Amino acid sequence: MRHLYALLLCGLLALPAAAATSANPRVDLQTDLGTIRVELFADKSPITVENFLGYVDRGFYNGVIFHRVIPGFVAQTGGLTFDFQRKETVDPIANESANGLRNTRGTLGMARFNDPDSATSQFYINLGNNQDLDPKEDKAGYTVFGRVIEGMDVVDKIVAEPRGLHRAHPQAPNIPVRILKAKRLDSRVKTNSQP
Repeated sequence: MRHLYALLLCGLLALPAAAATSANPRVDLQTDLGTIRVELFADKSPITVENFLGYVDRGFYNGVIFHRVIPGFVAQTGGLTFDFQRKETVDPIANESANGLRNTRGTLGMARFNDPDSATSQFYINLGNNQDLDPKEDKAGYTVFGRVIEGMDVVDKIVAEPRGLHRAHPQAPNIPVRILKAKRLDSRVKTNSQP
């Protein structure tokens, strides 16, 4: 009987942790090479997650390519079409890199310019532990807002694609690897973003 109580107690203690994880929004990125499923950390990066989901809900990511693939560093996407045309974005968002999350392998981060508050639609998947992208005492880092929970093997396939054919974009795969469709898996929470 004592073991039954112990099991029940362990099960009850595990519920809040499981509920917290399942409450995080999830998105499937269906690519030419397979599906990448990501979990978003809305509690740690609320502005960034709302921004990302706004782009997902509007179909913005459908058809964009992985245009910057650097083995051991990042696979970046979210802004260019197969012919390297830049898609029009909404206004930049505030940097949330001081959220305690780190740029480790499999996490998603927001690409930006030198201005910390210049991120719009482009994001990357970390291919290694990139401490240089984390915030320092004297400078902002790059906001981590999610992680790959399934399909890191697909990311590795993207990295394995030959690159160097495109003079203006030598880090892009020679044959474009597209996000065919970005789809939110949990439709309970919709953003208020305008198209």
